[in-house]
Amino acid sequence: MSQEARREALEAGGLVHVRPEAVTAALFVGGDPFFFALDKLQVKYEMLRAHVVDGSAVTAAAAAHGYSRAAFYLIAAAFEERGMAGLVDERPGRRGPVKLNEEIVGFLRAADPALSGAALAARVEQRFGVSLHRRTVERARRP
Repeated sequence: MSQEARREALEAGGLVHVRPEAVTAALFVGGDPFFFALDKLQVKYEMLRAHVVDGSAVTAAAAAHGYSRAAFYLIAAAFEERGMAGLVDERPGRRGPVKLNEEIVGFLRAADPALSGAALAARVEQRFGVSLHRRTVERARRP
């Protein structure tokens, strides 16, 4: 696979290191085509390996791979918790509605379709003690 094809695949997957120019580790600047500073997962893994296997200090390993000391610890914790999957960045933002649960969604979908979102939000607050915006109610009612 050419470096350009590899770059395109990384970009498509959202796996490009944001600061490849900051990667100064010998593996990545030695000219070996296997090590690619744009490959965020490879850089993170090699950073952890440099510390654990080679004995590099956390600060030195992080700096050589374009990360801060604080980022190193976050990456190490994610790797410890989830293995290689922990090296993939999480999608930013919330993961879904915070206040809705199965019981409330069931109540909303079973309600009279003629009720407005605002009226139904008021009923949810009375019954469940949860304050919802009318748009949240309207979205939850969609099949």
